[in-house]
Amino acid sequence: MRKAVVKTGAPAPDGALPELTTAAAAPGRPRFLVLGLLAITDGHETVVLQPSKPTSLLATLLLHPGAVVSADLLQRVVWGTRPPAGGRSALHTCVLRLRRLFAKYGVADHAIEAVPGGYRLHADADSLDLLRFRELLRRAGASEDPESALHLARTALRLWKGPVLGNVHSDELHRDLVPRLTEERLLAIERVFDGELRLGRHREMVADAREAVLSDPGHEGLSALLIEALYRSGRRAEALAEYRRIHAHLTTELGVEPGPALRDLHGAVLRGEPTGGRAGLPTAGVPPPTAASSGLGRASPPAPGTLVLRALVNAGLLEEVPPGRYRVHDLLRLFVQAAGTSLPAAAPPDPADFPPSATG
Repeated sequence: MRKAVVKTGAPAPDGALPELTTAAAAPGRPRFLVLGLLAITDGHETVVLQPSKPTSLLATLLLHPGAVVSADLLQRVVWGTRPPAGGRSALHTCVLRLRRLFAKYGVADHAIEAVPGGYRLHADADSLDLLRFRELLRRAGASEDPESALHLARTALRLWKGPVLGNVHSDELHRDLVPRLTEERLLAIERVFDGELRLGRHREMVADAREAVLSDPGHEGLSALLIEALYRSGRRAEALAEYRRIHAHLTTELGVEPGPALRDLHGAVLRGEPTGGRAGLPTAGVPPPTAASSGLGRASPPAPGTLVLRALVNAGLLEEVPPGRYRVHDLLRLFVQAAGTSLPAAAPPDPADFPPSATG
């Protein structure tokens, strides 16, 4: 498959255009791209549309595939709060310009339909990347095979080639519609990370989850997935630090407390309890059951010292970092200090480390 070629006066930013290798991008059939710069492709060549009124009109229709878009909304998108005199006539002229653009790139003239009150653009998953993205996510959600579901979700996410509609100059779209697209992408990212957790790939996903959190520091779902990945990887201190960060961000920037799901996860991390309720995933800090000995027919009992250490880890009083080495947790440090003795100096604990019942 040949790489997509940009047919504009200036090259698109790196990563803005996909290399079309999926069956949905078969050569010869025009296809619209909105999950990045607005473009038209035939599988061999990709044309990034220049900012213009017809481009804004097309973007609006593509974000409402198969639905009637009112003439009033189209006018606001194209001209803002000051539409020209005879706005309906000017809108009709804009549609004609768009149809001429379609003819130039082999898009059927009837793709845009004039209906009472507005216009409608017909598209399907083979002609619009947004619908392809949604179809893949739907199939991922319906799949009973975790590997297949993860593959479908990753394939859907690869369709995104930001910046979303960066060549469409419309305050209306970027204020009201683009944020909804961004939220769909975040939900897809969550589904990918959740799939990784279900397959026990918590260590492999930590770096990507951390990068996602850096890009959207106030997103509770992404933060929860990072906390769980760190916790399952035996990195409880980092998991608690991430909770402190999201707690501080939400309370300082938005004036709200974390939601119940995030608070429950934080409590489970503090107590050393299993999280997520997903079968097959080992709990961080708790070694998996010892394999049965072929000579004895059952596992050899662990040494008493091992039992004590494991119990302290499970109770959240020790942290095993790295495996086989232990560090005193702030909870144990506070207990010892309250008993009138001391441990090596440490930074004072953050109140966000404690569930409400521990601080109230």
